[in-house]
Amino acid sequence: MRGRLRPLPLVVALVLLAATLLAGLVVGAAGLPVSGILAALADKVPFVHVDSGFSVVDENVLFQLRVPRVLMAALVGGMLSMAGAGYQGVFRNPLADPYLLGAAAGAGVGATLVIVVVPGDPGYGVPLAAFAGALLGVAMAYALGSAAGRGNRAATLVLAGVAVSSFLSAVQTFMQQVKAEELQRIYSWILGGVGSADWHQLALVAPYSLVSTVVLLAHGRLLDVLSVGDEEAASLGLSAARVRLTVLLAASLATATAVAVSGLIGFVGIVVPHAVRRLAGGSYRVVLPLSLLGGAAFLELADLVARTVIAPGELPLGVVTAFVGGPFFVAVLRASRRQVET
Repeated sequence: MRGRLRPLPLVVALVLLAATLLAGLVVGAAGLPVSGILAALADKVPFVHVDSGFSVVDENVLFQLRVPRVLMAALVGGMLSMAGAGYQGVFRNPLADPYLLGAAAGAGVGATLVIVVVPGDPGYGVPLAAFAGALLGVAMAYALGSAAGRGNRAATLVLAGVAVSSFLSAVQTFMQQVKAEELQRIYSWILGGVGSADWHQLALVAPYSLVSTVVLLAHGRLLDVLSVGDEEAASLGLSAARVRLTVLLAASLATATAVAVSGLIGFVGIVVPHAVRRLAGGSYRVVLPLSLLGGAAFLELADLVARTVIAPGELPLGVVTAFVGGPFFVAVLRASRRQVET
């Protein structure tokens, strides 16, 4: 494994992210020129005054609709991708996903509960309930996995996550049937999207995103040590259990943060980290930061496709990522099988 992040992959990832962000600002029903967008953004820099030529309506479209949307897509993609890399490091499994430990199912239960119980538009109740539900799902899976015994802790946690997810999915289905008239709102949230993003939501989730990002990036070297096995890590003075728990909590916090504001968007945590490993090496000191940037660019590009492929309509973002992630998952599964056979 290459142990250090080289400048070239980092520059390529940053350029790709900048290009997708700019494309997200340009594409839309209101035709805003690139030069005007760049000038309007530059005008927001302190002590810089540039005339963009935009009207008040154009300014509102740019800064109240498009900028929050592209920032939210980047944040959600980065969190899901980095969480996926963290889970894969903990379980030493390239097929591990951010929704592995019941986070998605818990978020679905929380969001569905608010939609069913609170009449009318619950405002920010849905993301808050989804956030709490995601953390509750992970806590249940970890408690069940810990109570099941020591043995193979990674495998036990995976099985506990599957069990908790099945239970919570059944609870969500029951609530949907109780309030069948809200099925459209429930399913629109489940399929995912960032079209309703605003500055308040960004401010709400930014602190949690920052904490999870710092913790995961700080554990890159420890995940490299953990990848050689728990016994070898212990011989080097590393507490594998403590590292695993810390990374699980940080990755689950990142997942819960993303799910709370975007709904359920699958496969990002598998596609991007695996692509990064193929292109830049397997060290988590490389995989984690590049997954953060690559995931942001990937979901930004997926959001562009969702907005344009059936314009003026819009595809759910989870549908776009599933079209890409489904075949990719099969390819990763076949590659993993060949490695086992050889």
